[in-house]
Amino acid sequence: MSSVEDRSITTIRTLAMDGVQKANSGHPGTAMALAPLAYLLYSEVMRHDPADPHWPDRDRFVLSAGHACILQYAALHLAGYGVSSEDLQSFRQWGSATPGHPELHDTPGIETTTGPLGQGVGNAVGMALAERMLAERFNRPGHEIVDHRTYCICSDGDLQEGVSAEVSSLAGHLRLGRLTCFYDDNHISIEGDTALSFSEDVGARYTAYGWHVQRFDDTWTLDTMRAALAAADADERPSMIIVRTHIAPGSPNKQDTASAHGEPLGEEEIRLTKRVYDWPEDAQFLVPDDVAAHCDRRAAGAAASAAWQDRVAAYRVAHADLAAELSRTLRGDLPAGFADAVPTFTAADDAMATRAASGKVLQAVAAAVPELVGGSADLSPSNNTHMKAYESIAAGAYGGRNFHWGIREHGMGSILNGMACHGGLRVFGATFLIFSDYMRPAVRLAAIMKLPVTYVWTHDSVWLGEDGPTHQPVEHLMALRLIPNLVSFRPCDANETAWAWRLAMERRDGPTALQLTRQALPTLEATAGGGVARGAYVLAEASGGLDAIVIASGSEVHDALAAREVLQAAGIGVRVVSMPSWDLFALQDPAYRDEVLPPAVRTRVSIEAGSTFGWERWVGDHGHSIGIDRFGASAPGKTVARNLGISPEAVVAAVREVHGV
Repeated sequence: MSSVEDRSITTIRTLAMDGVQKANSGHPGTAMALAPLAYLLYSEVMRHDPADPHWPDRDRFVLSAGHACILQYAALHLAGYGVSSEDLQSFRQWGSATPGHPELHDTPGIETTTGPLGQGVGNAVGMALAERMLAERFNRPGHEIVDHRTYCICSDGDLQEGVSAEVSSLAGHLRLGRLTCFYDDNHISIEGDTALSFSEDVGARYTAYGWHVQRFDDTWTLDTMRAALAAADADERPSMIIVRTHIAPGSPNKQDTASAHGEPLGEEEIRLTKRVYDWPEDAQFLVPDDVAAHCDRRAAGAAASAAWQDRVAAYRVAHADLAAELSRTLRGDLPAGFADAVPTFTAADDAMATRAASGKVLQAVAAAVPELVGGSADLSPSNNTHMKAYESIAAGAYGGRNFHWGIREHGMGSILNGMACHGGLRVFGATFLIFSDYMRPAVRLAAIMKLPVTYVWTHDSVWLGEDGPTHQPVEHLMALRLIPNLVSFRPCDANETAWAWRLAMERRDGPTALQLTRQALPTLEATAGGGVARGAYVLAEASGGLDAIVIASGSEVHDALAAREVLQAAGIGVRVVSMPSWDLFALQDPAYRDEVLPPAVRTRVSIEAGSTFGWERWVGDHGHSIGIDRFGASAPGKTVARNLGISPEAVVAAVREVHGV
């Protein structure tokens, strides 16, 4: 007779088969292969509380191989989370709690949204890094308040993606010993055997990264994995446990086939497989009573959570201020009076690039918000993102606040997401705007998950100059505006930059991007009033009648203001609208939008040193957009901009043409 452990593993496998078959969509084979690991982690190894999925000191689990999510849903169901049998039966259906890949806000017990391969590995690195940083900040002798581990399952596809190389290299460099990854080495990809494209020695690669590596052939058992996990826990390096598995194990006709990866097994094959498992062949979504009792973690989870709460109570007595600060940061609240720390600039200040203004604001914000951490992808002197009063993060020294990500933009983005998912820190990452392309998948996932990550993207246009078209963003402003729930700011001066930082820090329901200049810009008194918070506002009103509206963002606001002076002198009344954030302006009520852009005023001209695509939304059918719909060139920035038509003279000519004068 099989043991309850064996029957628990079989239950996970059959739930995976049944769920995918009922949906007629999904990935059963990998879930079946990984059932022993899911059983071991959820039923024995991890500290977690199904009644409180957000208990701060829980162990984290990331299924980077998110296509196998029916595995995690089955484990959560058996553990006692709010994932019912009905949820398993509505796998991949509209509005269900069991979507086709793990989604952070859809299912209790899911720690991050995975699916695009490699992202979960980066998220797991971020969670492990956040744990170490919070532990160093808040733990005191006898009071280990932050003390948990991060586990991750990844596939060959995850490890083929470049982002996993970036994050794994950094994890090894930082010696994140609280991170344990399992590599599911099943030899199968959608197109066939992984040998078609993948023959590297993964273990040797991870050893070179500085990881602790263990390898197991297909004779491994639960006891083998228990010993492997103990060895991983004892090592100060991150751990990679390589396990040889067989996709769709026990399936007479589908085991070790590519079809078992991404297709239902079929009703007849499921019956045959259940026969191999000595399982009722026609029973669907069966959970035997002994398995349900054995896998239920609600009592153990409640005890672990309660024990932590007792430790927290003692911590509050011994370290009241630290305890209050930890509670605040875990809630995501900003310190009282934060807004007062954000500086205001005046016209008397020297002209400065908005990247330089951002650097000044960052120093003030960092002093006011001790949980703010971040850094640049090897560009901090150019991005102005080094927090001068604070140390850098290094292996074994996690109390600093400055990251040195190296030239790993994509890895930076995915690690930031993991840190934000973990909680307790506010995070930012920086590079040139042109390289936002290298991190776009992670940015998109931050927007999906509504994570409060801040991106500092400098050198925002062809004004970059001599480096030429490979480094001059043209389509990027518009492309980023297409990402739902990403709020972008392209400020025109130091005050708009300060407001952008303030709004980014106050935002809790999604990522924020600051797109900043290399070239110096004068500070305007009128920008200090907070119109940035509504996305667009009237910066300079027409004298006399309102004949035309010029809309601009960033450095081109100054071109618009210069053009206004010429046009006003010619008797054409021009309003200048600064539009630092399309995204926020689009969220305003129609009355405010019409107040700023009165529908009756049809003479509208926009100017922005980027693609004109999309500007018709604001200038209308009768208006005109000045921009750049080609790649740039190598020359001083001012020369490039003028030769590509970005100038006050271009605005004057366009207004005259549209207005018919």
